Amino acid sequence: MPHISQAELESYLWGAATELRGTIDAGDYKQYIFPLLFLKRLSDVYDEETSAARAKSGGVLFDFPEDHRFQIPDGAHWADVREVTTDVGKALQEAMRAIEQANPDQLLGVFGDAAWTNRDRLPDKTLTALIEHFSTRDLTIANLPEDEFGQGYEYLIKKFADDSGHTAAEFYTNRTVVHLMTEMMEPQPGESVYDPTCGTGGMLLSCVAHLRRQKQEYRTLKLYGQELNLITSAIARMNLFLHGLDDFAVARGDTLSEPKFLDADRVRLFDVILANPPYSIKKWDRDKWQADPYGRNTLGTPPQGRADYAFLQHIVASLKPKTGRCSVLFPHGVLFRDEEQAMREKLLETDLIECVLGLGPNLFYGSPMEACILICRTGKPKARRDRVLFINAVNEVTRERSQSFLKPDHLERIVDAYHEFKDVDGFCKVATRDEIRANHANLNIPLYVRTGGSGKAATRETLVRAVADWRGSSRQLRSALDHLVATL
Repeated sequence: MPHISQAELESYLWGAATELRGTIDAGDYKQYIFPLLFLKRLSDVYDEETSAARAKSGGVLFDFPEDHRFQIPDGAHWADVREVTTDVGKALQEAMRAIEQANPDQLLGVFGDAAWTNRDRLPDKTLTALIEHFSTRDLTIANLPEDEFGQGYEYLIKKFADDSGHTAAEFYTNRTVVHLMTEMMEPQPGESVYDPTCGTGGMLLSCVAHLRRQKQEYRTLKLYGQELNLITSAIARMNLFLHGLDDFAVARGDTLSEPKFLDADRVRLFDVILANPPYSIKKWDRDKWQADPYGRNTLGTPPQGRADYAFLQHIVASLKPKTGRCSVLFPHGVLFRDEEQAMREKLLETDLIECVLGLGPNLFYGSPMEACILICRTGKPKARRDRVLFINAVNEVTRERSQSFLKPDHLERIVDAYHEFKDVDGFCKVATRDEIRANHANLNIPLYVRTGGSGKAATRETLVRAVADWRGSSRQLRSALDHLVATL
């Protein structure tokens, strides 16, 4: 079959989802579509590798394990499943489990735990239609190179996020924001990259794409991710594998209560950390955090209703002492909320904060709130020590067809400002730690970057400053009253 274009691939992939319409909820498509797609790709690539081995041996088939990147046992190939007409779900499940067991280091658990044998939900007719749909294309590397197939896979991830709504926030992060975060981190060949809430692996893959654009060696990157949701963690592993990557580890579990990447009695250290933690989650094990066995709670214990600073402390604790840097996407509230002031003050004293970047609205998937990016670095250059760069990029955003995103010129302006690390009137400001201390460790960007405009932006800035001044005066008043009472 000829090369598959991107448009043909997208139509083919979304066509599979339409086979499930009216049968299961849109939010559940992913747990069936992705494993089937993965099984089809594995089978076609396995056949392709077999043909290459035959050609190399002059037409004689010596099918050795070393001829393949992975193994498919007898009876577990796509063609074997396609021949089954009754109990199709059982045949699929057995084939997937056989492949996992034959490749324990690479693929164990990668197909997830979908209820393939539930014939009320997935009758043979529906599964047969899905299998026949996927069988209309040969998903070989010759027809569909790994980078192109990966792009199609990510298209499907985004489509499911669009279609499912309630799962989108944990399933998908705005790709232009991920690109921005990666450009600011500048991952280098051979470095370790970690995402403690990795979702479908987009941030890890963004680092790979960055090096490929730079025409640098990307296969030496060491990629690590942890994800709480079983289905999503399985999709992340498929995603990385289908992009042709081998040196990665995606673990399933709760990063706060059960971090999976450890060295002895502490969390493992990494060069680069990119993350979009679930914001302000209320159900987390706060009591366990107070006595954290890994010593991550250096800044304190966040309130029960907001785990943001628990994630940040885990990330900071996971940075290498000289090369470590992180870029973390948060809601703006982490910059100024009163209940987290003491933790911000301690964080400021570590001199890890390098940049606070404010983004425009609607860049959090499915939420109109404004996002911010907090960048920390363990080995800050001498010229940046005791200083923090504040960037007000709320206007660097475009909205088309109900989607908000960053254009290339937005990305370039922000990245250039970060690298130059100097004042630009109305856009960015280098503030000293003394200036930030004077604001009681409030990191709200309008306190430092004066827009000098009029209308809503100026009114908002004036309001932010007035509130900050009021809070400062209130603290001074409380301190004076406490002193007065103590002397009576």
